[in-house]
Amino acid sequence: MKYAELGAFLRSRRERIRPADVGLPAGPRRRVPGLRREEVAHLAGASVDYYNELERGAGSQPSEQMLAALARALRLSADERDYLYRLADRPVPVPGGPASHVHPGMLDLLGRMTSTPAQVITDLHVTLVQNPLAVALLGDQSGYRGPRASFVHRWFTEPAARLLYPEADHAYQSRSFVADLRAAAARRDAKDTEAGAMVRTLLGVSPEFAALWADHDVAFRRHDRKRLVHPVIGLVEVNCLNLFSEDGRQRLLWFTPAVGTESAGLLELLSVVGTQEVSEVSAATRTAGSSTRRQG
Repeated sequence: MKYAELGAFLRSRRERIRPADVGLPAGPRRRVPGLRREEVAHLAGASVDYYNELERGAGSQPSEQMLAALARALRLSADERDYLYRLADRPVPVPGGPASHVHPGMLDLLGRMTSTPAQVITDLHVTLVQNPLAVALLGDQSGYRGPRASFVHRWFTEPAARLLYPEADHAYQSRSFVADLRAAAARRDAKDTEAGAMVRTLLGVSPEFAALWADHDVAFRRHDRKRLVHPVIGLVEVNCLNLFSEDGRQRLLWFTPAVGTESAGLLELLSVVGTQEVSEVSAATRTAGSSTRRQG
């Protein structure tokens, strides 16, 4: 009964969305209200056959990652997202993880940023969703789970994570990450355990983190100028800007070329290069990180 209701709920949410709401052209001869099934499948990264099975109330139990992708594709509210998880007999995700709910308004802004790399992350630097140019620039950040989902955690525990920045910038990035984490942890509710657990873990495994944490620097990263090392187009210098959610738990980041550099042309080239080469590098980086932890 729940799976039948799950299918009916997905169909009702699909039919209320206009293609323009998710950045799709209306196109000719659209005979049904809202989105087509194949459009939802594309937005969620699922096969059309699999999504059709879900709407029919059949098929296997959807994973938590698939439910998160469907919630974003269908622009569900927080209450609707929780309802979707319960219909699928999955635990509602805690805030801050890779399956965290992204506010539909923030997703809408992200969808409108088609000519600049942009992504939504949590205050603990867990990447929730990226646009194609962000994947091309930074690599696919969606494959990490558990503590590794946080880029700050990987920064202090996996040398491969630092390949994104020139070695000369590592000390500055480390200090900035720690100051930002201290600000984010202090802003969270006293009952929150996620940030505290992350800090305790890093204090135990990273002497560099422990030394910087002892300095008590605190500062949110609201804007920054960064040099990024791309495996195909080389060094790119960008301005990184942040838009914070009302509760501070999420941030929309977008990257613009730094004035006085060649980065504008490089970012245009990036849109041509696409994500194929970067995806291969990202997979190699995840493998290298896993290998490093096993050796440790």
